[in-house]
Amino acid sequence: MKKYMLVAKNTWSEMLTYRLNFVMWRVRTVFQFLTVYFLWLAVLPEKARIGDYTQALMLTYILGTSLISSIVFSTRTIDIGEEINEGNLSNFLLRPVNFFLYFVARDAGDKAMNISFAIFELTILFLILKPPFFLQTDLLFILFFIIAIFFAFIMYFFVSVLLGFIGFWSPEVWGPRFIFFILISFFAGGLFPLDILPKTVFKVFELLPFFYFLYFPLKIYLGQVATSQVLVGFLVSSFWVFILYKTVQMVWIKGLRVYTAVGR
Repeated sequence: MKKYMLVAKNTWSEMLTYRLNFVMWRVRTVFQFLTVYFLWLAVLPEKARIGDYTQALMLTYILGTSLISSIVFSTRTIDIGEEINEGNLSNFLLRPVNFFLYFVARDAGDKAMNISFAIFELTILFLILKPPFFLQTDLLFILFFIIAIFFAFIMYFFVSVLLGFIGFWSPEVWGPRFIFFILISFFAGGLFPLDILPKTVFKVFELLPFFYFLYFPLKIYLGQVATSQVLVGFLVSSFWVFILYKTVQMVWIKGLRVYTAVGR
């Protein structure tokens, strides 16, 4: 276990080494947040409502997406395709290091860094913008909120690993991943709450794993999901965790059969 803790620590140090890359990532995140924030501030006046959302609830939702994105979407599994294409995967196959635990540890270091900066950034923006904000005080909903984020982290980890496994069959890993990153903000509810969409579209989204990345945890935090619906959501999340885990296992085995360690 100590070696994986060391991996997480080294990931933190690595991110501090490449400061410009990290700073540009955080700048992009802040600008993306401000764009969506001021859009909804203009669209939704103080006393207006859209569906179940007042201005305070909507802006809390937007603030929440920025924080949860730093927890869920920050990942080092983006390096998996490169590790495969360069033949570095052989290091994991020959040494007593679990490939998946290694990247879980790297994710932990990456997330710790991003969460720290996200909290700092949002605190500064909150003090400057002074937006209306909904504070959840029900401890049960806060607990449900934390559990939902945990499920989101696991699901996104598996999805991102699967995107990296494209490297077994193609050197073009960044294209599919880039397209996925563009689409994920929409499908996960990063731009607006999904329940303002038509009901038929919303019902389809509700069956997808992306629904549980951002939208579902934030709806729990806002207290707009009944306890029975929360439990159903956890059941669906568990189903997707199982499906994604089995898919990762299957693709991993098939990928190893075609892996040629090119570059080594």
